[in-house]
Formats: sequence, structure tokens, C-alpha cells
Amino acid sequence: MDHRGRGVALIWIVATAALWAAAPIGAAELSGQISIASSGQALRSSETTEAVVYFRPTAAFAPPAALPTTQMATRRKEFVPRVLAITPGTEVRFPNLDPILHNAFSGSPGNIFDTGVYGNGEGSSHVFESAGLVKVYCNVHHSMNATILVLDTPWFTRPDAQGRFRLQDLPEGPGDLVVYHDRTSPWQQRIEVGATAAEPLQIHLELTRRKVPPHMNKFGKPYGRRNDAGSY
Repeated sequence: MDHRGRGVALIWIVATAALWAAAPIGAAELSGQISIASSGQALRSSETTEAVVYFRPTAAFAPPAALPTTQMATRRKEFVPRVLAITPGTEVRFPNLDPILHNAFSGSPGNIFDTGVYGNGEGSSHVFESAGLVKVYCNVHHSMNATILVLDTPWFTRPDAQGRFRLQDLPEGPGDLVVYHDRTSPWQQRIEVGATAAEPLQIHLELTRRKVPPHMNKFGKPYGRRNDAGSY
């Protein structure tokens, strides 16, 4: 083999090794279906879209990268989406799609922010640096509330309108599977992820909390009686 041939062979070997190194070793998946009830009565499966499913391996893993800028809008006096899952370092914008004023804020430790009062338009943004649960409220409207989950794992998803979910490219081995819904305590189970696909999980959540949790305004005081006023 001449020098040129050996050079081509060497390039092929290096490229192949790089592909093997980039490929996930023992990548696996978990799937399942979530059902939701309240006071013993089954709710529509579409309610499960407000849940977040995530997996945290027991073994050490690289921290997830920040996501592209995303948004939590205000529309018809609601936060949309009402539950948002992101990773640390992700910027979230808060556009106002209503013709009335809003003021998104949170006092959650590690991720405190306050947009100030703002009208219709693009709104301000905030970078969420710390992993954790961020409860978001509107200082103008007491009924408006949302949750931002800042997750320290890259393996998370949202169920579809039928309650089905699938987590892909998981590392093999033990870890904790968690289902978060803001109206109940997190469902959690230790899972052994293997190379062979397991049977889909059947997970049931019983909602016990109010849609609007008790909370104060951003000054730590009760909301006034007219704090949900506003017309379209």
C-alpha cells in the first residue's frame, strides 16, 4: 500500500472510531401511560399534558446543555404553557398576548425574578440558572399561576393528549423515574433501565391540590379584591 492508500485507511479508522465514540452506549428507552383522577373520578386524558416525566440515572452523567430561548406567554389571563420544563441556563421570555397588563414574578429560591408590569408585546426575559421548582404568579391577577421545572437531567418529556410518554436514549442501569404534576405530590419509582425494552408502565395520579394554590403577591401581601379584573 502506498502512502496515499495508508493515509486514506488511517482517515477511515479515525472517522469510524469517532462514530463509535459519539454513539450512545447501551441506549435504551422507557414508555408508559398516565391516567389522572380527582376525588375518585377519572379526568380527561388530555389533563396529563400538564405533567412532566423525567429520568435521573444513579450513575454520574454530564450536565445538560441550556435549551434555545423558549417562552411562557400570557393569554386570556393564563400562562401558556402552564407547566414548562427546561434545563439550567435556559432563557425564558414572557410575551403578553392580552390587551391588559400583567406582571410575572417568582420568589422561588435560586430563580427569583420579576418582569414588572408590562402591556401587550414581546415582554422581558429571564435566564434560569439553578435547577429546581419555580412557581410563577402574576402580581396583577391572583388566579394566574404556572410552574417552571428547571431540570438537571437531559431526559425529560411531556405526555401526549392520551397520556402516553416515551423517554429515549437513556443510559442503561438504575435511576429514578419521576412524574411531576402541580396538583399532586411527585410520583417516583426506582427503575432499572436495560437493553431490552420493558413493558409500558401504567401510572396513576390522584389530584388533591387546588388549581390556584394559596399565595401572596410579590410584596408578600394578600391580593386585593379586584386583582382579577380585566376585560377583553
